[in-house]
Amino acid sequence: MKSNAMKSLAPHALAALAVLAGGLFSPLAQAQQVYRIVGPDGKVTFSDQPPPAATGRVSTANTGSGGGSASTGLPFELRQIASKYPVTLYTSDNCGPCGSARALLTNRGVPFSERTVSTSEDVQALQRLSGDASLPFATIGGQQLKGFSDAEWTQFLNAAGYPQTSTLPASYRRPAATPLVTVSAPTTASAAARPAAAAPVAPTPVAPPQEDNPAGIKF
Repeated sequence: MKSNAMKSLAPHALAALAVLAGGLFSPLAQAQQVYRIVGPDGKVTFSDQPPPAATGRVSTANTGSGGGSASTGLPFELRQIASKYPVTLYTSDNCGPCGSARALLTNRGVPFSERTVSTSEDVQALQRLSGDASLPFATIGGQQLKGFSDAEWTQFLNAAGYPQTSTLPASYRRPAATPLVTVSAPTTASAAARPAAAAPVAPTPVAPPQEDNPAGIKF
């Protein structure tokens, strides 16, 4: 009787694993870039498309590591995993669960990039990425993790193939956390389009009046 019940549950367990794996390894964009555009009228818009030249001030949301600096100096196998399923953690100050999430990744030796959410622009970019403003938030490849659960995060890290104990070299240094939205300098195209100021014109010297024309009248 017991064995029959276990057999009947097996397909459901396998289906759950398939859903889990499908969610993690789906071909989603692993590092979407979001542009914050301030128009000439001061209106702020967010877009995943780069703005045309000379449209106003542009900020870039750093939304993923893309296997970049976080995977520099890693052992070969770990570097392969980090490049395929990069981990990005989104945090804020005075966030206890954010610290717990960071500790889990650090203690396990998972290379990750950290993005901080502290300004209204950061919050708007986070809402565009995740659908809400709750923290911590993380991405493992194309999989999104909202809120912190040790068991859930461990499950997804295992599914991605990350080692359960740290294999990081002693010399490894995790990249410093950076703001989610980085404001770039205003575009120079608009400045280049403005006409250059006219060069000052030197005054034409006036000839002194001649003795036979003391009034200086010109004909």
